[in-house]
Amino acid sequence: MKFRVTIENDEDGMFVAECPSLPGCISQGATRDEAMSNIQDAIAGYLASLKNHGDPLPPSIHEEVVEIPD
Repeated sequence: MKFRVTIENDEDGMFVAECPSLPGCISQGATRDEAMSNIQDAIAGYLASLKNHGDPLPPSIHEEVVEIPD
């Protein structure tokens, strides 16, 4: 499954990763790579919890990249 993830720097210099399609699914890391690894774990745990409670899984995203010339 694919999920969109946003990563931003917070005021302390940490990288904060969030998965908008999974409300409250947020993680962080000292580096961008660490934040990505941590959000992957958070997403896996979130999906496992949904499955354990019999809640529906959100659909995977399908997106394309469009390049616009300068």
